[in-house]
Amino acid sequence: MPLIEIRDLHATVGGKPILKGLSLSIEPGEVHAIMGPNGSGKSTLSYVLSGRDGYEVTSGEVIYDGQDLLALEADERARAGVFLAFQYPVEIPGVAGTTFLRAAINAARKHRGESPLDAMQFLKFVREKASALNITDDMLRRPLNVGFFRR
Repeated sequence: MPLIEIRDLHATVGGKPILKGLSLSIEPGEVHAIMGPNGSGKSTLSYVLSGRDGYEVTSGEVIYDGQDLLALEADERARAGVFLAFQYPVEIPGVAGTTFLRAAINAARKHRGESPLDAMQFLKFVREKASALNITDDMLRRPLNVGFFRR
């Protein structure tokens, strides 16, 4: 079963048709790059999938993890794992990155009907993931987004 299946998706922005029959199927574990010239609908597709206001789906369907993605509100999509991240996020000194991660992970766990991770469970979990990705403890201790992005 595909992780996400987009079938004949049509969408408009401000009444102007942008997506005109897009179909795409992505299996679990696959990585796809969406490429194309300016104005071809890449951002529109992202905004439609994440549920951004002002982007109207006029026909088609999107099945994500076995459910109708388009029937979910934007916050429900985010908790299910479909959301946009900022390319250049704002630095938030004073907010530990791990505090933010724990809140995000526990929100997703709650959405799936799982119990939240307490501080010790989260610390073990995040250290295992950080080790697998070669992320140092110094990186984990940084305030949220501080020192990561340069324009």
